[in-house]
Amino acid sequence: MKIYSYVVRYDDGVAPNPFWGYCTLAICKPRIRSVAAKGDWIVGTGSVENVGNDRLIYAMRVTLEPMSFEEYESDKRFRNKIPIGVSGIKSLGDNIYYRDKNGDVRQRFPCAHSYNDKENLQHKKHDLSGKNVLISKAGSFYYFGREAPRIPSRFRYIIKKGPGHKCNFTDAEKEAFVTWILRNLKPGIHGKPWSFPRRVSCKTRKKDNVKSCK
Repeated sequence: MKIYSYVVRYDDGVAPNPFWGYCTLAICKPRIRSVAAKGDWIVGTGSVENVGNDRLIYAMRVTLEPMSFEEYESDKRFRNKIPIGVSGIKSLGDNIYYRDKNGDVRQRFPCAHSYNDKENLQHKKHDLSGKNVLISKAGSFYYFGREAPRIPSRFRYIIKKGPGHKCNFTDAEKEAFVTWILRNLKPGIHGKPWSFPRRVSCKTRKKDNVKSCK
């Protein structure tokens, strides 16, 4: 088991995307997505631009084998993560890449990484360099958003400051941190993404299978 820790500079509900019963990392952080495996943990801490760098925005255990973009796009379990519209939870989907009839990878638009009326080639190149989509099923991820708890001082070693990520933890450090999560935190969605206006709720219709995060 490895732990990959990084700073969530923009907590907007897209990367990670904790909605529709799965927490997914499908865009951004291409280096992590290229190497993380089933059973690994992905940890996102805050930044000085949102909740502060000593707080835990989310943690997810990768519970499925990493998927290719093509597998992710075609899997019915993740159809709700295809973005629809320009506002609300449905617009935040991270299932944004697909192959057209010519076999070329295309970027859906509008989406979080495109322009309103066309692809954003810079984002596209960056995202696709990551190769895989990381997935954590319900019960195995912890998303806090703006309600991010403070990480106890004894676990500050987990925090990555600045760009990139860190994963050079000892077995004892990894075991202690994961044990703290499992014993003290409740899985699920516990807060809105930082960028959500406070008056906006994450709640949708029951049939949409999204838990409230108001």
